[in-house]
Amino acid sequence: MAKRDYYEVLGVGKQATDDEIKTAYRKIAIKYHPDRNPGDKEAEEKFKEAAEAYEVLHDPQKRQQYDQFGFEAPGGFGGFSSGGFSMDDIFSMFGDVFGGHGRFGGFGGFGGGQQGRPQYRGGDLRLKVRLSLQEISTGVTKKFKVRKDVCCPHCSGTGAEPGSSSEQCPTCHGSGYTVRTKRTMFGMMQTQGVCPTCQGEGTIIKNKCKECQGEGIVKGEEVVEIKIPAGVADGMVVNVPGKGNAGRHNGINGDIQVYIEEEENDTFIRQETDLIYNLLLDFPTAALGGEVKIPTIEGTKLKINIEPGTQPGTTKRLRGKGLPVVEGYGHGRGDIIVNISIYVPKTLSRDEKHELEKMRDSDNFKSDTKTKKSIFDKFKNYFS
Repeated sequence: MAKRDYYEVLGVGKQATDDEIKTAYRKIAIKYHPDRNPGDKEAEEKFKEAAEAYEVLHDPQKRQQYDQFGFEAPGGFGGFSSGGFSMDDIFSMFGDVFGGHGRFGGFGGFGGGQQGRPQYRGGDLRLKVRLSLQEISTGVTKKFKVRKDVCCPHCSGTGAEPGSSSEQCPTCHGSGYTVRTKRTMFGMMQTQGVCPTCQGEGTIIKNKCKECQGEGIVKGEEVVEIKIPAGVADGMVVNVPGKGNAGRHNGINGDIQVYIEEEENDTFIRQETDLIYNLLLDFPTAALGGEVKIPTIEGTKLKINIEPGTQPGTTKRLRGKGLPVVEGYGHGRGDIIVNISIYVPKTLSRDEKHELEKMRDSDNFKSDTKTKKSIFDKFKNYFS
């Protein structure tokens, strides 16, 4: 497969600054990072391809050679994607781009990003919760019984049998990392990687815990209280830090991601923070005017005035009676929007029919062209 232009790989122009190249590389590297795409060979190749492009373009001398000769530069350009470099090579060489040793804490790998011994991070959990419109209006605290990895009670998370000790790793001599020297087209190059024997911890457990087999975590259950803020909407995700799976060897707990599902409401239709209420008004009240009661999301009733001669399609806006904005995304509350329709009975008594027939002959009940146009415009605007 033909190599792609390095600038094309990173999505930058040939005049891009070093900071722009670094930012572009980091964005691509995060997207195709192996911790985020476990087992995905295509993502791994894209990750290596981006690393190869960055390795050349962030070095002024190599970039100058590439700009002048392309891939035909004297000696050529090796390549991570050609298999000459491992993932640990990339992480150690470009640690400044990833932070620390380049491993992400959020995907079950090492946490932190600081130099020194790794701190394992537990995996995240995902939950789904269905909420009523009333619960969304006020916010709610839900309790879940969650099955997850918990700290081993027998060894208190150390992974070693109580009373036993750990010994220094014979491979890395306690540093947690090994250094490899290899010959490349640019000369001898040293790369630092996580020690394969102790996985970066610097020590080895002599007598592993019989309950957790040295992992420091076991399967267990925990009742978790999760506070859902007011104003959330269907499809939103509420992140609860530190309530996910426990990390190995007293590492960092993962998070719980709570996916919101919103139940349908029989009274209101939600439109972002506004609530739409369809009021079916009787003809006498529409013609004569009066007072009607409108429900609210809190379960109370709110009186509103109906002006004489109210037409179908009329709307009323009750300010601040809708749903609150989610905290951190603004402030205030939406409105209740009342859409008024006029109820026409399907059957009439003899007296009712007689009275309406008399009204029909009255000039006041005959609609003129102006009135018809006004009603047409209201409905046209309502459905547009």
